Amino acid sequence: MNSLPLDGVRIVDFSRLLPGPWTTQQLADMGADVIKVEQPGVGDYGRFNPPNYASLGVYFNSVNRNKRSVTLDLQRAECQAAACELLKGADIVVESFRPGVTRKLGIDYDAVRHFNEGIIYCSITGFGQTGTLANLPAHDMAIQAMSGAMGVNHKTQTLAPMPIFQAGDYAPAGYAVSGILGAYVRRLRYGTGCHLDISMYDAMFVWSNIALAGALARLAGFEGKPELEVWGENPRYKTYVTRDKKSVGVCLLEMRTWKVFCDHIQRPDLYTADEGYEDRHTDHGARKALYEQAIAEYCATHERDAMVAEMMEAGIPICPVYTPDEAVRSPEAVERGLVEWFSHPTQGDIPQLVNPLTASGLTDPHRLPSPELGADTRDVLGELGYNDTDIDALTG
Repeated sequence: MNSLPLDGVRIVDFSRLLPGPWTTQQLADMGADVIKVEQPGVGDYGRFNPPNYASLGVYFNSVNRNKRSVTLDLQRAECQAAACELLKGADIVVESFRPGVTRKLGIDYDAVRHFNEGIIYCSITGFGQTGTLANLPAHDMAIQAMSGAMGVNHKTQTLAPMPIFQAGDYAPAGYAVSGILGAYVRRLRYGTGCHLDISMYDAMFVWSNIALAGALARLAGFEGKPELEVWGENPRYKTYVTRDKKSVGVCLLEMRTWKVFCDHIQRPDLYTADEGYEDRHTDHGARKALYEQAIAEYCATHERDAMVAEMMEAGIPICPVYTPDEAVRSPEAVERGLVEWFSHPTQGDIPQLVNPLTASGLTDPHRLPSPELGADTRDVLGELGYNDTDIDALTG
């Protein structure tokens, strides 16, 4: 295999839980040497999230592969000094402490750039480094609630539905990865480092551009109606129940696709030739009930998998709603090579999700599983020049 794009790049990772660890895992998959600094005896709180394989957390392993773990008690001055020694040779830092904590620990951006001028320092927090909410603890649901993403169905539901995907965690991680890579390219060209202020709220707010589209139009003084309808009110873009009490996702937005479906189920009366492109994402007004009844009745008279196979053969995008167990065993996931089995040194043969960039040669799935807490402390500190006596004093 060719060299990975981040071979030789060192990242020091002080983050925990999801946004930071997922960020550094993506970079580790690209070849970076990620050193995960954890609290002795406890480590990343994500280590305790169920379920487990033999003893290793499935979630923790899914966001911390290809890293080395070092334990340092950053409340101790000598461990802070060791962290600074580690940071001297770092290209990138990722941290997720509340604003102000890194300053107390002596590892904030200003302190680090004093001895490592080109450092790319990425801070991931709930609401950013500044503002009235900067010190508020943030969780995915809080971020989705405040961004407007959870509020789009309030017009049809009294209680906002719970999120089913941790978009508030993954949105900032996506910006962190792209921001770090952009900053790294700029440093290669101009030699300058930077401090990335990555806010979960900012990222999710901007990711909610479709949910906020009507509001943005009204903010500008326009009507903002009709709105893009992709939340279940469009009968041609929603889920339906099949005869075997399973579900399918019906995605019949395009005029041509809708006509093919109508002809396929022998209901040409459902198709109107004068439908415009702007009508595809609406609730279809007076024709909504007609469309909904026809699709619901068709689905209710067919078994899910047989109907999906028939639709796929006809080029009609009606897809199965898989349970998680069905998804990881699905022929689509197998065909795309998205689940790989590997032999773990303590857990036996376990599956893991494969980085989609592997097919492009930018990542290598055949590397390291997530590290045991502190497993690499002695090796990493030894690389910094500490002898066994020094290491015993730091870890005792």
